[in-house]
Amino acid sequence: MEQLTSYVAGEWYFGTGKPRVVSSAITGEMLYHVSADGMDTNKVLEYGRERGTKALSGMTFLERANMVKDLAKYLLSRKEEFYVLSQHTGATRVDSWIDIEGGISTLFNYSSLANRELPNDTIWPEDDLIPLSKEGGFAARHFLTSKTGVALHINAYNFPCWGMLEKLAPTWLGGVAAIVKPATETAYLTQAMVKVMLESGLLPEGAIQVVCGSVGDMFEHLDYQDVVTFTGSAQTGQMLRSHPSITQKSIPFTMEADSLNCAILGSDVTPEMPEFKLFVREVTREMTVKAGQKCTAIRRAIVPESLIDDVAKALTSKLEQITVGDPALEGVKMGALVSKSQLNDVKEKVTTLSNSCEVLTGGNEAELIVQGSADGAYYPPTLLRCNNPHDVEEVHSVEAFGPVCTLMPYRDLTDAAALAKKGQGSLVGSIVTACGSVAASLALEVGSSHGRLHVLNEESSKESTGHGSPLPMLVHGGPGRAGGGEEMGGLRGVKHYMQRTAIQGSPTMLAKIGREWVRGADTVSDPIHPFKKYFEDLEIGETLTTARRTITEADIVNFGCLSGDHFYAHMDKIAAKESMFGERVAHGYFVISAAAGLFVEAAPGPVLANYGMEGLRFIEPVKIGDTIQVHLTCKKKIKKRQRSAEEQAQGVVAWDVEVCNQDDKPVALYTILTLVARQNGDF
Repeated sequence: MEQLTSYVAGEWYFGTGKPRVVSSAITGEMLYHVSADGMDTNKVLEYGRERGTKALSGMTFLERANMVKDLAKYLLSRKEEFYVLSQHTGATRVDSWIDIEGGISTLFNYSSLANRELPNDTIWPEDDLIPLSKEGGFAARHFLTSKTGVALHINAYNFPCWGMLEKLAPTWLGGVAAIVKPATETAYLTQAMVKVMLESGLLPEGAIQVVCGSVGDMFEHLDYQDVVTFTGSAQTGQMLRSHPSITQKSIPFTMEADSLNCAILGSDVTPEMPEFKLFVREVTREMTVKAGQKCTAIRRAIVPESLIDDVAKALTSKLEQITVGDPALEGVKMGALVSKSQLNDVKEKVTTLSNSCEVLTGGNEAELIVQGSADGAYYPPTLLRCNNPHDVEEVHSVEAFGPVCTLMPYRDLTDAAALAKKGQGSLVGSIVTACGSVAASLALEVGSSHGRLHVLNEESSKESTGHGSPLPMLVHGGPGRAGGGEEMGGLRGVKHYMQRTAIQGSPTMLAKIGREWVRGADTVSDPIHPFKKYFEDLEIGETLTTARRTITEADIVNFGCLSGDHFYAHMDKIAAKESMFGERVAHGYFVISAAAGLFVEAAPGPVLANYGMEGLRFIEPVKIGDTIQVHLTCKKKIKKRQRSAEEQAQGVVAWDVEVCNQDDKPVALYTILTLVARQNGDF
């Protein structure tokens, strides 16, 4: 039997204690010996901090993003190796696709987010300048910098790849190294992926370590700069969160626990409507994907009391058609539970539930026909019915972590919301309805007890990713029983691995710290027009003050005719006199068009295109006879990745635009983005 080794402190390690045996969920065959006993946990932590985090935090956000993207491509090229191992976890090809390729897509997604929105730097200015004084010489800004510790990720057994990757992407983008502790039952798949990561040569030394087995006394050596994330049972999570090191050192601890998620069928739905079939399909899918071993699976199906018999009949029919067995066999729709111990746990929980619920299909006494070896940890899709859910506390507190769901009736929407909230906090809930007012009412009632709400109707069903699919750009987590934590959520997830610091000082000092010009900071000027300069030659704070232009009545009339904008404040002298302006004013869009005419360099040069405009605000009206002038300042520069030697190397330059009148008062403020050619390519 093969030893499943850990990769820690730069080497592969197998423990000195009595190893634990890991078996195939499909055949019961013993696969690996697992042990991490005797590991020097302090050495492991220091290796991550001193090698991995120092290297990652020294890279810019965009360098980290490109590293993550390149790694995703490499993992994708090796995906079939992971599929072969994944079968032993009891997963079908569809289950494995969610885990393997779904996890890899998270890396791609985070890389794209970072390339679009993060600076090409190691410091992240989080917000705009906050004035703290009347004259503007004292201000503040929030900045994010990488923590100097490591992230310890303790993951569940159900998604050995996705569970790791959805945490690694924001961790690495935040500039922090990771120690991955997979659940022992499926650690062999996680370890295989980590091996491939190391073979890629794309990660700095120490960026990732994996512990197969117990973390020993690692919690004793954690420090306040470290971060711990946990995915698994609420009981284990609460025990870890109360560890003295976590509480005494205020170590950030993010917990994502299994919850009794629900799906609510709207009171507007009838059996003839598409939404009825969608509800049945969604509940069936969430019960059987990964054999129901998902923290987001639907555990409670809440339906109008008038429809409970119809729903029970439709669900029972669907579930009894599910073929259970070896995922490698054609026609198998649901695989095994991860282990015999997990099978026994599900049976125990179903026994508890069936004491107060009716078993409609499946259950402990059902005769299960298995395709393939009967030695696996198989369990039938099981639907229970509870007619008095307000009186049976177990249906809202006992979770059978397998293909098990309880059907229950509600009287009205208020009653449905009350049942949903009896779960004491959930990762996700679904509302299946064709009526907007039903969705709005339920969302308002149950939103506070859910991390995510999935509203499903005929229109959204064509493209919906489903109830149980957390997405990288959305928050994954929930209140109460769900752990009170938050993962992913786009760039919000990156901030969990960074320290937010409010820095006060002069605008010039804040510009130097953030490497980004802010209004009020010192500027520099050059007789060469900035649009004639390549990306590398532009200096942050470089300013152009343009010539002036006086606005005439002809300008306003001509722009109105050209644009078709004949709004009275611009074109009707009598109506404009009675307006808040007291007289005719220029179109706002004419003002910024005229401003562009003042600062644009007409001749061909390094500026390739206008990339966009942000934060446009019209401050003061511009009237006939007013004179405008523009102050154009290089605010920040973002180097773009050159994809091929043939592609023009370029970067994005953000320019602060301040349009002023004859009294030097701002009339319009905004930022424009330009694509600017680079002389020095990456190839």
